Amino acid sequence: MIAQNILIVYPETHKTRIAVYLNTEPIFLKTIRHTEEELAEYADITAQKEFRKKLVIEELEKNHYHLDKFDIVMGRSGMVKPVSQGVYRISPIMIKDLEEGLMGHHATNLGGQIAYDIAQQIGKEAYMANPVVVDELSDVARLTGHPKFVRKSVFHALNHKHVANKYAKSVNKKYEELNLIVCHIGTGGVSVGAHKKGRVIDVNQAFDGGGPFSITRSGTLPVGQLVRICFSGDYSEQEIVEMITKKGGYSAYLGTDNIEQINQMLALGDENAKLVSYALSYQVSKEIASHVATLEGNVDAIILTGIIFDSEEFLENVKRSISTIAPIALYPSVNDFEALAQFAYQVLSGECEVREY
Repeated sequence: MIAQNILIVYPETHKTRIAVYLNTEPIFLKTIRHTEEELAEYADITAQKEFRKKLVIEELEKNHYHLDKFDIVMGRSGMVKPVSQGVYRISPIMIKDLEEGLMGHHATNLGGQIAYDIAQQIGKEAYMANPVVVDELSDVARLTGHPKFVRKSVFHALNHKHVANKYAKSVNKKYEELNLIVCHIGTGGVSVGAHKKGRVIDVNQAFDGGGPFSITRSGTLPVGQLVRICFSGDYSEQEIVEMITKKGGYSAYLGTDNIEQINQMLALGDENAKLVSYALSYQVSKEIASHVATLEGNVDAIILTGIIFDSEEFLENVKRSISTIAPIALYPSVNDFEALAQFAYQVLSGECEVREY
């Protein structure tokens, strides 16, 4: 196969990351950071699209990567309707759902929008792969305890599937042959999923409230207390949503969501920071252990992923609690670029099916 140029657009809350791959080899990586003041000029996330797209194109041109040289564009997966795992062609109907925030408003939604615009500009196709709304939940996992509430599947599907396939390859197995528990700890949420023979049959809803707390999210809160706060008159709906999704976890307990500052506090022996860090490892361990029951005691491996596992103390706290369950595989570096580039290469070489949304 001749060399193919792949562009990847990966927006996050306060930055937009871009990558250029030649087949599956990275040749250019760039992080464009956005200040609070810059983003405050826009009414919502969707309104940031043109601003971010302009910066992406300018950065590429400045580094002599002209748009017409790209053969395919991959966008970070966004909050589209629930879908099966795989690669999806970005279409006008998908763009409409991303713009309207069908499943929620998040920076991930801009990935598909910017990728689609650039692809249209150069006469190519844009794709997304394993979006955060990959839904393979078992029927029983959807029940919550009341019919007005249904559990939804919103998690780090791209990373989960990528490291699960990497692990399977390392033990000369197929992903579809294994039962795995995958724990991803990001700077946003924490997702812990039970992967049964290639399908994530149960996973906490990491986007807006389920499971362990994280750097910025509160995780599962005491329901009664949450209801009373909602009706106390002291907080608006938006303030409570932010309390759960943006201003919880480490940020609320320690007054910062900066990983370097948090690590410094831990290094200096800050007792409160040590307690919060241990509490997260405790909650993560409990969530992992719960999926032993989900998989009926048949667990081939536990996969831990996320840069927080670079902390030896945090890693040891988790391992001490779960090491008797199954072998542990560690993938601290999260490389969604690598995953998206591999999917792009497979599309270009005809090695994988492209799904229509």
